Amino acid sequence: MKALIASGTGHYADPWHPFPETTPELRAILTDAGFVVDVDEDVDHAMARLDGFDLLVVNAGDPWRGEDAVPAPRLSVDGLSRALDRGMGVLALHCAVASMRDYPDWAAAIGGMWVPQLSWHPPAGEIDVRVHPFPDGDALSDFTVFDEQYARLQAIGRREVVAEFTVDGERMPAAWVRTYGASRIAVDVLGHDARSYASAGHRNLVKRLARWATAA
Repeated sequence: MKALIASGTGHYADPWHPFPETTPELRAILTDAGFVVDVDEDVDHAMARLDGFDLLVVNAGDPWRGEDAVPAPRLSVDGLSRALDRGMGVLALHCAVASMRDYPDWAAAIGGMWVPQLSWHPPAGEIDVRVHPFPDGDALSDFTVFDEQYARLQAIGRREVVAEFTVDGERMPAAWVRTYGASRIAVDVLGHDARSYASAGHRNLVKRLARWATAA
């Protein structure tokens, strides 16, 4: 199985998320899960070269945040659409729920988005994550991780929550899976920085989400 990680640089980078630290962690996790992994540090370029890949992993920020934002190329937008139509798996990490806003299929595919001035998170810290069985019945153990807790994300369509945490007494999704046309989609809103991937439980969750997205 071949995976392509689209890692945030340029207008897909931001001051808060150290993608040069988290992308190597993701690459190591996916390699350990049996994937042959390539990394593209140009997100729009990655979307135009998805042929032959079984899994797209997006670890990138909000392209509309900075003043240097430019529209995504048509070739890239069409490339993502074609890949989803053929059934490519997708794994979206952390602030990927606020990324790729020029791609009409992205929010619809991943089933949730960060809404500026409405979505929020408390300061990063140790959090307890409760894990639920996947749709196929496979179950992982609960775990603790140092991370951010995204709250009040906009849900889009139906999804199966497979991990959650509690923010101000309210349960919020930490990870979910769903289908979008022929594609299987997995979303993990954990992964703020490298400390998140120091958690063995989180690493196991990423592996399971990647395998689910590729039916592996």
